[in-house]
Amino acid sequence: MDDNKAKLIKDFFARGVADVIPSKGDLKKVLESDKKLKIYIGADPTAPKLHLGHSTNILLLRILQKLGHKIIILIGDFTGMIGDPTDKSAIRVPLTSEQVQENARTYQDQLSKIIDFGGDNPAEIKFNSEWLSNLSSVEIIKLMANVTVQQMIERDMFQKRLAENKPIGLHEFIYPLLQGYDSVVMDVDAEMGGTDQTFNMMMGRHLMKTKSGKEKFVITTELLVNPKTGVKLMSKSEGGYIGLNDEPEDMYGKVMALSDEVIEPCYRMCTALDLGGIDFGSHPMELKKNLAWEIVRIYHSEEEANQARDHFQRTVVEKTASEVAPMVVVEGGVLGTIQDLNGKPGLANILVENGLVGSRSEFKRLVEEGGLYLDNVRISKDQEKLDLHDGQNLIRVGKWKQLVLVRQ
Repeated sequence: MDDNKAKLIKDFFARGVADVIPSKGDLKKVLESDKKLKIYIGADPTAPKLHLGHSTNILLLRILQKLGHKIIILIGDFTGMIGDPTDKSAIRVPLTSEQVQENARTYQDQLSKIIDFGGDNPAEIKFNSEWLSNLSSVEIIKLMANVTVQQMIERDMFQKRLAENKPIGLHEFIYPLLQGYDSVVMDVDAEMGGTDQTFNMMMGRHLMKTKSGKEKFVITTELLVNPKTGVKLMSKSEGGYIGLNDEPEDMYGKVMALSDEVIEPCYRMCTALDLGGIDFGSHPMELKKNLAWEIVRIYHSEEEANQARDHFQRTVVEKTASEVAPMVVVEGGVLGTIQDLNGKPGLANILVENGLVGSRSEFKRLVEEGGLYLDNVRISKDQEKLDLHDGQNLIRVGKWKQLVLVRQ
């Protein structure tokens, strides 16, 4: 096995793979061999945009594609009209055929930013209406005979609804059964999906074993959640997500609006950057700027990422600063931090004179506690001089006080 293949396999398991059934070790052995797998991921078109939460699976599929495995993207245009009950505390409102088709229309364009649909090993897009819409009543009843009601109500979300005396529709039992049947029809070797899809994917594994005598790998991936609250960051059906075809400026701004605690998961699961070269102890604002730039680059271009970054700086950072903060003109590009420099007042005296700190002693304490920033980069206690760039330089004192230094 060459070094590049070994690196790709290592990256695959490090980038958000939560679990593999029957085991990670079994899948690793197959990936290290010469055997080529047929792997699929399904997406119900419940909204016209794929979102950043999908990027974990998309980037992992790209690794598998680079390793030579066959990738299938299954659009659940039929199952989308039923509605996946996963994570739903009440019955989901089904979509019409027209709504599903309209939502699915742009999926390949969005996916093609990462997945290769051409070349020697092109990914394939399928629609499960091709086979599910042709099932007869007899065939559906025979399919249902492979699963018991007891197996269905073992699902935690159904148990919760029963405990809360909330209804469970019979069609919600049919959904995982039909998703499982997708695996049988396509005769896949593996299925990938978020941990919230484990029950549905295991149904496919059960039907593959029952109807085809074949063991299917189930690859579960981490969900993009806030590690402090456990709340999902992206949801097509509930809104509030970063779409993969968002305009560059919107995409950049939405990433910048993410809370600090989700920075590391987003780097790990939404980019292919070398994590070893990233200092997660540095200032969150700088980490988010780099993250936002990289995500825009992936789904648009380097040029558009630069433009989005500049737009954010101009319309958000500088505009906010100029609207709410006093402005002080300074000569030259170098400013003393605590001490005056070359006869010019240092930052300590400037802040005292403008009422942002009460005294030089308070200024020193702020610096020692890490509460003073230049353009959202923390000013360290060992920093005797500050280098100012042309235009506006934003000084932030604590969380809320600001002052703009304009270099002359």
